[in-house]
Amino acid sequence: MRTYPFRLQRFTAAVATLTMLSACGGGGSSGSISSGGGGSPPAPTGTCSLASRQAWVAQQLNEWYLFPETLPTSLSATPYATVQDYIDALTATARAQSKDRYFTYITSIAEENAYYNSGSNAGFGVRLSVDSVARRLFIAESFEGTPALTAGIDRGTEILAIGTSTATLRNVSDIIASEGSAGITNALNGDTRAFRFRPLGGSEQTATITRATYTLTPVSARYGAKIIDDGGKKVGYINLRTFINTAETPLRTAFADFRAQGVSEVIIDLRYNGGGLVSIATLINNLLARDKTSGQVANYTTFRASKAANNETTFFSPQAQSIAPTRIAFIGTGGSASASELVMNTFIPHLGNRAALIGTNTYGKPVGQIAVDRTACDDRLRVVAFATENSARQGAYYTGLASFMGATCQAADDVTRPLGDPQEASIKTALDFLAGRSCTPITASSMESARTGKGGALELLSPLRPTTAQREVPGSF
Repeated sequence: MRTYPFRLQRFTAAVATLTMLSACGGGGSSGSISSGGGGSPPAPTGTCSLASRQAWVAQQLNEWYLFPETLPTSLSATPYATVQDYIDALTATARAQSKDRYFTYITSIAEENAYYNSGSNAGFGVRLSVDSVARRLFIAESFEGTPALTAGIDRGTEILAIGTSTATLRNVSDIIASEGSAGITNALNGDTRAFRFRPLGGSEQTATITRATYTLTPVSARYGAKIIDDGGKKVGYINLRTFINTAETPLRTAFADFRAQGVSEVIIDLRYNGGGLVSIATLINNLLARDKTSGQVANYTTFRASKAANNETTFFSPQAQSIAPTRIAFIGTGGSASASELVMNTFIPHLGNRAALIGTNTYGKPVGQIAVDRTACDDRLRVVAFATENSARQGAYYTGLASFMGATCQAADDVTRPLGDPQEASIKTALDFLAGRSCTPITASSMESARTGKGGALELLSPLRPTTAQREVPGSF
């Protein structure tokens, strides 16, 4: 990671390179691991047949999986038509226990490296939220330099119909009624799609849009970092889309501005952030640690017993741009996972009820993946291999962070207002918390409604088999 001490590290084994990154709602680590020691012979390297790839995957899980007691003692790969299907079968018990909700998966080395290093992605350039009850589809966010934003489709736009052309447009309400939200994902599956849409405050329009490769900016130049004036008090606001390498510079720049202007209360908006590199999460923790010392624990990383030599303790490391927050409002939703939750969890022991979760409950991913590469096949296995805890050894928030936080406030994701707008419902509630004004806590019933999608709440649209970017940027297409 160039200029700070937590860095992405790679190391080569007989058949694999293990890379400590995060993924799917991510979770990675700094530090290095040496492969081997599992007692299994290396899988053959000269073939990329399905059987060979499946055997290699099973070997890596047997060596690294955080929950080895849940793996089947014997499971034939023969009935499974893909590598991922076999992985899903191997991890089914952990998934039933909510410990590994499809966090272990196979992906492309090239695709993932392109995303983490620069935000490279291909798509229409939007993030979609669906109201399954009302059968409506909205743009939660549009990314800069993308086909969608160029066509005038931005946050708050309602997508009314989708088709392969203007002659084949199908109403969104009809698609959801007959196929559920999965039907929307299917309707979007193609390089070129026609849309009938209504921009916020505008009239219906039709446009045909073609997917393109674009670079995702982790901190938007439009609203990603700003200082909000709340009745004469300066409040720092950061909206981080994803934890990737290119987030470092804008984060440092934003916090340097906060420090120069004496900001001590901040809103960290992670409402759609599915995770990413733990090293970027560590940077955020350090940028919020001006009042911490290098002897204070930020969090712990713990592997399975047979891999305990890889356990790590991460200490705070204040930076030149760091501030000393007296209160922090974290905006989160069910789309906030992994590295996002790691940052929130880090400050629970240090701020108590002066750190709040605003919005809805988070996803619940207190575990992280390592990456095991088989370069001959462009295979990267993301395997859940470690758990994270804060300095008070609090972790295991598999059902989300709401019940762990010192304070919570219910708030809607108000797509009728831009992100960064002080009047947007979640940001307004965050400002209320920072000012000591009252709010309604996130309750068990509200958490259940958000989890099930009942009550008409917007939820990010997610395909069954997401790409790397869709794992880290939930709802993106």
